Amino acid sequence: MTDPARVRRHAERVRELVASVVRTQIKDPRLGMITITDARITADLRDATVFYTVLGDAAAQAGTKAALDSANGLLRSTVGKALGLRHSPTLTFVLDNVQEHAKHIDDLLAAARSADAEVQRLAANAEYAGDAQPYRAESDDDEDAADDEDPAEGAPKGAATAEAAGSGQPHSDGRPR
Repeated sequence: MTDPARVRRHAERVRELVASVVRTQIKDPRLGMITITDARITADLRDATVFYTVLGDAAAQAGTKAALDSANGLLRSTVGKALGLRHSPTLTFVLDNVQEHAKHIDDLLAAARSADAEVQRLAANAEYAGDAQPYRAESDDDEDAADDEDPAEGAPKGAATAEAAGSGQPHSDGRPR
């Protein structure tokens, strides 16, 4: 099992190497405005996935994918030599659709904002169906105060039991209190 920190370092190094080779050594005219965004490598260091974005339309994305696939051998040998591993990792290129995901999230947030505004508009004119506090009445407060007193002694109910508990008298089964 490979150390996860080592795997992360190798993944970062793969990203840097691929970006450098794409910038300096690949002269394919199909290669568009490309940015290498991330690289991930498996724990056994045999397979690497390189994520990239391309500025342009679908034709530019397809051309860049074809250029990367044709330069895969050069990129793999460069990465293998630089990492110094026994086996050069296979490189898989995946288009990272960050712009599309960001647009989708923005659309979802706009829909949520409009729904919240509609709820606020409806809530501004809303009234209670009954009383504002249907379970609370002033007469209940007076009854609660009368229930707290012991009718026989006029003292609060809990006072007599606190004195008995502190006096050290045993329970009915003989245990001390």
